[in-house]
Amino acid sequence: MPEKATPSLYDDIDAIVRMRIIAPVQVYMTDISPEKIDEMIWSAYIYARDAHEWQVRKSGDPYIIHPVLATEVLLDLKPDLVSIQSCLLHDVVEDTMRTLSDIEREFGKDVAHICKWLTKLSTIKYRWEERTIGSLRKMLLAMVDDLRVILVKLADRLHNMQTLDHHPDAKKRERIALETLNVYAPIADRLGIFKMKESLENECFRILYPSDYERITSELLGLREEQDFFITTARHLIETIIPPEIHISMISHRVKSPYSIYRKLQRKDYSYQNVADLYDLFAIRIVTDTVPHCYETLGIIHNAWSPIPKRFKDYIALPKENGYQSLHTTVIGIFPELRTQPTEIQIRTDAMHLHAELGVAAHFEYSEKGESTTSNESYWVTTIQNILKNMDEGGSFMNEMKMNVFSDQIFVFTPTGDVITLPRWSTPIDFAYAIHSEVGNHTSIAKIDGRVVPLDYELHSGESVNIVTDTNKRPSLSWLSFVKTARAKEVIRQVANREQRDMIIERWRMILGQYLERNYNALLDKDLTLLKNIGGHELDTKQREDVLVQLGNLSRKPSSVMNELHSDVLKKLNGGVRIDLSKPKKARKKKVTPEEGTNPIYPIIGGEVWLPYKIAKCCLPTEKDRIVASVGIGTITLHRYNCKNMAKVELDRRIPARWSHARERGTLVTFELRLREKFGIMHTLLDIFYRMKLNIERIEQIHEDDQEMVWDDIVKLVFQVSSSEEDYYLFERITERIELIIPEFQQSRLIEISWNT
Repeated sequence: MPEKATPSLYDDIDAIVRMRIIAPVQVYMTDISPEKIDEMIWSAYIYARDAHEWQVRKSGDPYIIHPVLATEVLLDLKPDLVSIQSCLLHDVVEDTMRTLSDIEREFGKDVAHICKWLTKLSTIKYRWEERTIGSLRKMLLAMVDDLRVILVKLADRLHNMQTLDHHPDAKKRERIALETLNVYAPIADRLGIFKMKESLENECFRILYPSDYERITSELLGLREEQDFFITTARHLIETIIPPEIHISMISHRVKSPYSIYRKLQRKDYSYQNVADLYDLFAIRIVTDTVPHCYETLGIIHNAWSPIPKRFKDYIALPKENGYQSLHTTVIGIFPELRTQPTEIQIRTDAMHLHAELGVAAHFEYSEKGESTTSNESYWVTTIQNILKNMDEGGSFMNEMKMNVFSDQIFVFTPTGDVITLPRWSTPIDFAYAIHSEVGNHTSIAKIDGRVVPLDYELHSGESVNIVTDTNKRPSLSWLSFVKTARAKEVIRQVANREQRDMIIERWRMILGQYLERNYNALLDKDLTLLKNIGGHELDTKQREDVLVQLGNLSRKPSSVMNELHSDVLKKLNGGVRIDLSKPKKARKKKVTPEEGTNPIYPIIGGEVWLPYKIAKCCLPTEKDRIVASVGIGTITLHRYNCKNMAKVELDRRIPARWSHARERGTLVTFELRLREKFGIMHTLLDIFYRMKLNIERIEQIHEDDQEMVWDDIVKLVFQVSSSEEDYYLFERITERIELIIPEFQQSRLIEISWNT
């Protein structure tokens, strides 16, 4: 048992609580008596200090220093007393003998509730991917229930990142940093807590890329003198041109953070190599009292110095998703001696500046008890609520969160000028469902700025979108392959499952049948006998059909269905006979290289073609099988991708692999087209395939002794095209595009679809 911390150390921590926590709270929480603030914070601190009395951190410091300094971090958000108490107590239940009942009895239900959620988040035991998904989902659920949970969690995570160097395990340090960068920093961003988001990113940057971090911070330090000159000069020049009737609260500046600088230097569209080359390294902030004064100030700035075209952003009229508002412009000529030096200027009101600093926490209103309330009706929180309603804890949840919450947003306009906010890469279908479910369900044609576009067109900020509806139109399952919002996917699935069930079943009976025949030399009969046992459960006829419906609405993949098939069935599927795994064939040890023989088939392992390898005895993969490689001591072993032994192999020992004749990934579609013959129609078809980024594998014209075809000048063509993406509805997308663009289109028919993952 470690030695008990000395009283002198506790004296120092007591002083931190008095001077750096209680005193600042007494300043901003003016409606509550200083005595009450002191009593509530000090009692929570003493309770936590006594509970953690014998515990020390990896740094050797008393454990209580962590919740104290995490609380100091939290104070940047000007939290209520419940949040402060919860932050001081957040590790008590997890790491000591005290219980939630004890916390509730001493500090009330709200504090106990927040501590409960924080404890759950800390004690979840997941593997990496599952841990991220599960923790994130529970965190967001808690946030929707009480926003203070996530605020305390962010403060806790930031202080842990600041002290992460003391952790002895380098791999765990990197894992924690990656988790913070991919989960916690984006959450802080979406809540508008810019300072905390920036701090989290910089700490992750320091851990993950130490050499780049040192280089950039060193260059920033060397520019300190230039920075001081820049700020002083710019402030003076601006003060001289702003008239007295425009009240200016503050002229300040911001310096681009090390991680933001690193990301910008890494972008392909920037040629900068040094920090000093960035023209927006520094920015001037002008804070005024009203919105009209913001625009007046902007006009004065533009009249004094030349604005750079396309560098003006009006976040007042079109706020960011996290509520951020400001005018951003970039001008040249602000420095007489550097006439061409660009300078970024940000103009905002006092309220906007407060929101930019505190995010959602800026809207806290304190009661006499020191408790806070804030609105949960922001777009971001509403988005999370909608996603949580429809997503499980699997990969689909993470994908939806990445797309709908942690992605950049775009702003598009309705024909009447209303602004609709959507995730980046959204389509007209996403827009239609954002307007109303019925608009989405009956979408016929989409127009962007007056011109007709395909329904899978990628929307861009500033575009005006007009949806033409037709009551006879219904949602197409192909839309699932390109829509981005959770709302659109959910409504399409509901309508398709309800109205198109029979069509989905027949379509996927054919597709899955082709998949089974191609990969397992097995046939899928009308009764779906091969699907009788899935995941160890025996399914009746309706349940088997439900599996096909799930394939149709993209909530399951054929490969996942095969992985879930009962082991006895899997054995029978290999060539139609049972495999005796107890007597494996002799494994091949011969290395096959591209130089040997004529058109040899060889494995490509991790992108390399010359690596020596051996064939796994457990599954004996052949050139017809999809494969994956495992790395051992001095050896590389090829397994079938679904080999049960690969599940036991650690992730960092797995290498992607494929045979040289197999496609790396993507979709191959063979289909038939009937068109009225017209000069140039082939050129139009090829242009469609080009714009859809499809490769043409084969084109064949079918000549039939059909009087109707000869009389009506009907041409029958068979195309085989491939896409680099895995798209189960590629055929439908192609047909919709052709039908939209080519009036001579008559009919299309799917012949075969295959894919590789």
